[in-house]
Amino acid sequence: VNYCLRALIDKGHVKAENFRKSNNKVAYLYLLTPKGMQAKARITVHYLQSKRDEYEALQAEIEELQAEVSASD
Repeated sequence: VNYCLRALIDKGHVKAENFRKSNNKVAYLYLLTPKGMQAKARITVHYLQSKRDEYEALQAEIEELQAEVSASD
């Protein structure tokens, strides 16, 4: 997890701040930067489009199979 967070910090997608006044010195606050929010939004849009494409392909396949079953009856 630390490796991934470091990579996101290096890319400027996440900002890390430790809680200096906290009794738990290993506690950190990770915030998405505006650049990180934009990247997350782009990834989300791409993911949703790919899932929509998969859904439409499955729907077409189901319709095709139903047509085959109906034709064989």
